[in-house]
Amino acid sequence: MSGNSRSRRQKQARRSEQALPSYRARRWTLLGLLSLSAALLVWRAVDQQIFETDFLQNEGQRRYLRVVEMPAHRGMIKDRFGAPVAISTPVDSIWANPRALSPDRRVLVPVARILEMDMDDLRQLLARRSDRSFVYLKRRVNPDRARQLMDYVAENDIAGIGLQREYRRYYPDGEVFAHVVGFTNIDDKGQEGLELAYDEWLQGTAGRKRVIQDGRARVVKDVENILEPQAGKTLVTSIDRRLQFLAYRELKGAVQRNKAKSGSAVILDARNGEILAMVNQPSYNPNGSKSGKAGRFRNRAVTDVFEPGSTVKPFTIAAALESGRYTPGTVIDTTPGTFRVGRHQVKDHRNYGRIDLSRVILKSSNVGVSKIALDLPRDKFWGFFSRVGFGDPTSTGFPGEVSGQLAPYRRWAEIDQATLAFGYGLSVTALQLARAYGVLASDGIRYPVSLLRQDEPVKGERIMRASTAKAVRKMMEAVVTDEGTAPAAAVLGYRVAGKTGTAKKSISGGYADDRYISVFAGMAPASDPRLVMVVMIDEPTAGKYYGGSVAAPVFSRVMTGALRLLNIAPDALDDSVVRLAESGGGR
Repeated sequence: MSGNSRSRRQKQARRSEQALPSYRARRWTLLGLLSLSAALLVWRAVDQQIFETDFLQNEGQRRYLRVVEMPAHRGMIKDRFGAPVAISTPVDSIWANPRALSPDRRVLVPVARILEMDMDDLRQLLARRSDRSFVYLKRRVNPDRARQLMDYVAENDIAGIGLQREYRRYYPDGEVFAHVVGFTNIDDKGQEGLELAYDEWLQGTAGRKRVIQDGRARVVKDVENILEPQAGKTLVTSIDRRLQFLAYRELKGAVQRNKAKSGSAVILDARNGEILAMVNQPSYNPNGSKSGKAGRFRNRAVTDVFEPGSTVKPFTIAAALESGRYTPGTVIDTTPGTFRVGRHQVKDHRNYGRIDLSRVILKSSNVGVSKIALDLPRDKFWGFFSRVGFGDPTSTGFPGEVSGQLAPYRRWAEIDQATLAFGYGLSVTALQLARAYGVLASDGIRYPVSLLRQDEPVKGERIMRASTAKAVRKMMEAVVTDEGTAPAAAVLGYRVAGKTGTAKKSISGGYADDRYISVFAGMAPASDPRLVMVVMIDEPTAGKYYGGSVAAPVFSRVMTGALRLLNIAPDALDDSVVRLAESGGGR
C-alpha cells in the first residue's frame, strides 16, 4: 500500500509540474528588453558625448554665459577755457527678472521702501512684465541707495534683482548754462540745446563683453571683452563761463525788477563772431525735473522773434551812406515832427526841425529815417538789410533756430518801406540783431556766428565800407551821452556805441498800447570794438518800458565786468578822470 501511494503521489507531482506555465519566454523577453535599454542608454551617452558635443556645450553656455552691453561715456561739454559745463558720472540702475523675483510681500515691501516706490506700482510693474526676464525697477539711483538694496538682497538671498552700470549727465552750473547746453533724457540722448545739436558727436559707442552668470543672473566672472566701449568726443564751446554768469545774473535781476515776461542777452566777439555768452529768462535747472511750464526749455535768443524798433535805425543810416546820396552832415527836415505816408502818419516825440544824420540817430527820429528810407531804391534798401543778416538764420545749428522775417521788397507798400527804417515790419532774434551789430563793430565785415570755439582765423564777408561802419559807430556814441537816449549804457573808462529800441508789441488787429519790447544793442570799446551785446526785455510792467531805462543798464553792468575780465584796455581815460573828479573820487 505504501509503495502504491508513493507512486501515485509522484505521478500527480509530475502532472502538476507539466500543467504549470513555462516562464522561460518571459525571462528571455525581459532580458532582451533590459539589454536593449542598456544599449540605447549607451548609444545615447555616446551620441551626446561624441556627436552632440557642440550642441550641448552651446546649450549649457546659453544658460550661464551672457553677452552684456558696456555703456559708453558721453563726451564732456566745456567752455572756451576748458571748464566743464556738462559731464557724465557713473550711476547704477536697478533691474529685476519678474520670472525669478518672488511676488511675496515680505520680499517686495523692503525693496519698494528702499527704492522709494509705491508697493502697488511695483507689483503691477512686475505683473505686466511677468513674461519677460528683464525690467528696470528704477534708473540712475544714487550709489548709497543701490548699495543698501544690494546688501538687503544678499542678506536675504533674494533672486531676480541686480544692478546695471549707466551714466548720468550732470550740469555743474545749473540754470546759468541751461538754454545753451540743454539736457539729455533717461537714455542719455540729447533733447535740447547743444546736447541735441551735437548728439552724434557726444555719444559714444557701447561695448560688449561675455560674462558668466549664476542662476540668479548675477555676474560671477568676466570672460572676455568682445568690443571695447568708445567714449564720446569732447565739445568745446565758445562760451566764456565768467561772462555767462555775469550776463545771467544781471538779466535775471532786470527781469525781476521790471516785472517782465522774459528776457534775453547775447555777447559776441566782434573779431570772429564767437558767442561768448547767451542767456535767457525764465530759465530752468537741467539737473532737476523736466516737467512744468511749457516753453521754459526754449532758447529765446534764437527761437523767439520780435520787432527790433529803433535799434534798426543805424542800418538805415548806413544804407544811406553806402548809396552815395548822403554824408554824415546831410540835413533832413523833420518839421513839424510828423510825416504823412499815404493815409498813415509817422511821428516823432517832438519837432526836431532840421537835423543832420548824426542827430537823427541821437534823437532817434522816426520822421528822419523814414524820409531817408523812402529816398532810397527799394531793391538797394532791402538788399542792404538782407546782407547784414536780417531775414537770414545765423546757421549755428542750434535746434529750433528761426530766421526772422524780412518781407520781399516787391510786396512793400510805401508805408512798409518807411516803417522798416525804424524797426517795424521785420522780425529778428536777439542773436540775429547781435550779428548785424557785429558788422558795424568789425568795420563792415560780417562773420558767421558760432557756439564753438574757433581756433583758426575766421573768414568774413564785407558788407559795407569800413568808413561807413566807422561813421555810424561815431554817431551811435552820442546815444550813450547825457544828450542821447541811453546814458545808462555808459561804461566808465570806455567809449560805447549803441542804440536803444522801444517797440510796441504786435497783437491781432494792430499794436498794443501797453505792451512793449525794450532793447539795447551796442559795442565797446567804440574806438576798436571787441564785444557786441544785445539785451532784450519782453513786456516790462513795473512802470519803465523804454530801452534806455530798462535794457541799457543791463548792458552797462555786464559790459563793465566783461571788459575788465577780458583785460581790454580803456579808450576813454580822460572822460573817466573827469567823472571821478566830479563825483569826488579824487579826494
